[in-house]
Amino acid sequence: MTTDIMGSTGQPGPSRRRFLAGAGAAVGGAVGAAALWPAGSAAAASGKRVAVLGGGVSGLSAAQELAERGYAVTVYEYYDVLGGKARSMDVPGTGEGGRKPLPGEHGFRFFPGFYRNLPDTMRRIPFPGNANGVHDNLRSGTEALFAREAGRPDLRFPLRRATTPPRPVDITPSWIRDQVLSVLDLGTRLPAHEAAYFADRLLVHLTSCDARREDEWEKTAWWDFIRAEEMSEEYQISLGIGQTRNLVATRAQEASTRTVGRVIIEALLLWGLLGRGMDGDADIDRVLNAPTSEAWIDPWSAHLRSLGVEFVLGTQVREVVYEGGRITGVRVSAPDGSGARTVTADHYVSALPVEHARVTWGAALRAADPQLARCDELKTDWMVGIQFYLRTPTPVVHGHINCLDSPWAVTGIGQAQFWDVRDFSADYGDGQAYDCLSAIVSEWDLPGILYGKTARECTREEIVAECWAQLKDGLNDAGKTVLRDDDRLGWFMDPAVTGLGGPNPQNREPLLIHPTGTLYNRPTARTAVPNFYLAGDYVRTDVDLATMEGANESARMAVNALLDADGSDAERCRIWELYRPPELEPLKRVDEVRYRLGLPNTFDVG
Repeated sequence: MTTDIMGSTGQPGPSRRRFLAGAGAAVGGAVGAAALWPAGSAAAASGKRVAVLGGGVSGLSAAQELAERGYAVTVYEYYDVLGGKARSMDVPGTGEGGRKPLPGEHGFRFFPGFYRNLPDTMRRIPFPGNANGVHDNLRSGTEALFAREAGRPDLRFPLRRATTPPRPVDITPSWIRDQVLSVLDLGTRLPAHEAAYFADRLLVHLTSCDARREDEWEKTAWWDFIRAEEMSEEYQISLGIGQTRNLVATRAQEASTRTVGRVIIEALLLWGLLGRGMDGDADIDRVLNAPTSEAWIDPWSAHLRSLGVEFVLGTQVREVVYEGGRITGVRVSAPDGSGARTVTADHYVSALPVEHARVTWGAALRAADPQLARCDELKTDWMVGIQFYLRTPTPVVHGHINCLDSPWAVTGIGQAQFWDVRDFSADYGDGQAYDCLSAIVSEWDLPGILYGKTARECTREEIVAECWAQLKDGLNDAGKTVLRDDDRLGWFMDPAVTGLGGPNPQNREPLLIHPTGTLYNRPTARTAVPNFYLAGDYVRTDVDLATMEGANESARMAVNALLDADGSDAERCRIWELYRPPELEPLKRVDEVRYRLGLPNTFDVG
């Protein structure tokens, strides 16, 4: 095995994981279109053709919903593999002795318990031996590790949901405040008055009406909402940066309070710990039991093929053609520009990431629906994965790692511990690697600890060295050594990032971020053009965060809009929204009156 395993190009080679295709197709018909929509129904007999632009989570989700309703679906995908940012990929030249190549990825995937739309889709993707399809390939993380530098004790935070949820009568503002204070007192060095202030700010957000959230809090940065500038460094790192940059690649000084408070603090942490609004009896944090493509994407594409979905890979969408009030076709070509042609369908679902979708919308199409032009204001940033392959099993913690003091906002997870259907050294590589520590770098504009350069200024090798050093800085302290240099066999870095060390580094797969005002520029799945629909994590959904759940939810919205336009009698896609605790609704109604009168929230005492 080489010392360093590097992805060299921005375009992965053909997938070599085809062993699941036959099994997936064999059982796929059980939940196919014929089973859901009897022959002779309007949906099954329509024969309408739909072009889905993009083969990531949103595109595949839309394809599944449409195919189950009798539509003829063709998916056009830039890469020669499916899955978008969610896919895993083979590390070239690393498989020996009948083993698969080492698994690489854009960045580790996780499936919070509050996801409900995506898990519903996963249950409907057959997988041999699983009663609930690929959903049964999910495994729960039981802890999160908040690693601190300079020998400070790390915080291991339990992530199991409450087995005995509080009674409705218990969930009062004072009860919530006490719970938040107890957690902050246990896990941080915050001065008592700062912990109390943060708890009070959470109460303000929890009891704010929708109108206040969508106006006042959408325009307020999380940093300002919690008054981080006036507080200690501990407060800023733990409650500001750690909840934004490390988790969703958005700076606390810019991140929308509505998004951070509603999704990360409420849905993920507070209601997750209380077991409210979860996917069945799910825990807060879940991951897959094998590399993503093996456990999910390959069975998914096999199932979709069994439903009649066609895939045209290695195809770049150049322009969505608008004429006479409708979309009349899509100009496509190979990524290198060859093979240019126009493809046609009855309906078109644009499921490309926003940075790629908006360049395909010409002036006439933008004039037909002004919300398309507003998408130019949506922002993306870099969140890039690096995998370290280790000689010994190194789980660190049974869940995710958040290096709170890391200048590059490094997070990670030891993957082999969750891959209980795999033997890492026997199944991957050359037999020397026993674990994969998958890390993500989310801050690319602050200097690192080795070279004093930002990540954008570093070469690929320097970024890897910095990331490893920052992981060790957080984990190798307090008298213990978790990561050893001689344990590291090699590494793989997301090949979507190119030109590192040069004057103009590029990332073909950035992440949508959520600075203040983002909500107002997010489009709806239904456009003003009657045969054109949008799907993707940038589309306005209830989850309001760039996630696989948002991608799936937007696809359901797009399909429902298409069914409406078609006058179809097919059942509409069910859409789950984020949990709203009924105990707090009376306080929100009070706040709605106060908001209309121009008064602050009852708990907003300054």
